[in-house]
Amino acid sequence: MKAVYVTGPDTNEWVEVEQPAVGPGDVLLKMKACGICGSDAFYSHIGGIPPRQGATPLGHEPAAEVAEVGSEVDGIAVGDHVVIDTMAFTDGLLGSGGAQGGLSEYVVVHDASLGRQLKVIPKDIPWEVAALNEPMAVALHAVNRTNPKPGDKVVIFGAGPIGLGALLGYRRRGVAHIVVVDVIASRLQKALQIGADAVINSAEEDLASRLVELHGDGATMMVRGVRSGTDIFLDAAGAPVIPATVADVAKQGAVLGVVAVHKKPVELDFGTILTTELTIVFAMGYPTEIFDVTDDIIENWQKYALIISDTLPFDKALDALTLAQTPGAADKVVVTFD
Repeated sequence: MKAVYVTGPDTNEWVEVEQPAVGPGDVLLKMKACGICGSDAFYSHIGGIPPRQGATPLGHEPAAEVAEVGSEVDGIAVGDHVVIDTMAFTDGLLGSGGAQGGLSEYVVVHDASLGRQLKVIPKDIPWEVAALNEPMAVALHAVNRTNPKPGDKVVIFGAGPIGLGALLGYRRRGVAHIVVVDVIASRLQKALQIGADAVINSAEEDLASRLVELHGDGATMMVRGVRSGTDIFLDAAGAPVIPATVADVAKQGAVLGVVAVHKKPVELDFGTILTTELTIVFAMGYPTEIFDVTDDIIENWQKYALIISDTLPFDKALDALTLAQTPGAADKVVVTFD
């Protein structure tokens, strides 16, 4: 069968590999869609995925149809549509250094168990939307790490896939008001379509004063200056200026969550932060959220579908990887299979 591998620094190629065999405890999946993640570009750039050396299979945002079920597996039937916990495979992380990748025609789930690696979804959910399950679980984990409460006011930096997924996650948690900040007008328009209460183009507007207008004045005798009444800030953009910006505008007791990857060290003035008692939390992966987010995708798939900017067929998967890693060319790219 055909699969996409990283074969060297900045080199992705088609590779012919054996279709996986199915044992009595296994489930064979026919891939139907696989999203392209920013980490795929990183894996490609460094020429592989630790701890594996040499050629490495790509793809960790999959959705699939069950093609074969081992005799010892219960609760799963041929033809079921499933989303997948790529971190629960027994042969390593799917598409992130394990033996298999989602940009392949077939994937086998060894020691398969419904609710551990697989969750069945309705057949009317479009495959490209189902493939959002993994990145949306990342976004939901970021939301959960900031511990939102009903009535909270939230600011999300970055209207890419994770930021928009967090927007839907915060809405699900019942917060009162959500502002999305970005520098690209089309992304901000999409945030409004998905459900943001307001957006700010930080390249054109004064962020601090706009947030005071939207979330109220959070200044006190101890924490002075232009301070917004925002309860939670989420960095889903990774721009170096964001943490310091939050420190400058946060009220006393606010929370900053960081889910974005910062590629360089970030400098923060602890003297400023001390008076605000700003809580900073980080989020990576999805310890419990992989199937928690699925029901919301099922119920609101039309909104999640807006996150997808481009779909390409499997035979154009190499083009999809190039498109996804080209700055400004696409927001969310998903590969679909026949």
